[in-house]
Amino acid sequence: MSRSGDTTREQIVVAATRLFYGEGIRAVSMDAVAEKAGVTKKTLYYHFTSKDELIAATIAARDQPTLELYMRWFAETEGTVADKVGGLFTKLGRSVDTPRWRGCGFLRTIAELANTPAHPAVRAGAAHKKRFEAWLEAELRGQGLSAAATLARQIMILLDGATAVMLIHRDLDYVETAGRLARDLVSQARRAS
Repeated sequence: MSRSGDTTREQIVVAATRLFYGEGIRAVSMDAVAEKAGVTKKTLYYHFTSKDELIAATIAARDQPTLELYMRWFAETEGTVADKVGGLFTKLGRSVDTPRWRGCGFLRTIAELANTPAHPAVRAGAAHKKRFEAWLEAELRGQGLSAAATLARQIMILLDGATAVMLIHRDLDYVETAGRLARDLVSQARRAS
């Protein structure tokens, strides 16, 4: 595919990501995506043979940038490993505490497609969550925590739970409470190691 073809494909993915995130994947038509991307439907279908393929591409496009964001938040937070884990929640709280935030795009997509567990976007979302968990486990193991796998899973559950409850109540205290719990879990694991 030519460079302009790559650019057109990226343009479509960006437009679809914005629409799907803002309105939900079921509510957005391919016509709306084509219009938002500034392409014809023929061009849209040249790059994506179906809406399902496009949905999966939007999830795949968010995988690495989202993981890199959490990696940066972890690295930028000063202090102990417990502080760094707490920093994930603090920075998550700052980023989600806006009226435009609509929740975790991965979780929302998986929820919308819950009746089709083999959908490529569901698999891409699940793979993203596993990559995040594996990254966090490696970070924790690198800090000498022997129970890193269990701890990474617990923190992941707290992050996703905090994200879900924040979407429901729009109350930052839920994210902060989850962050304190995560810090406590890491501190306890550090003492046990």
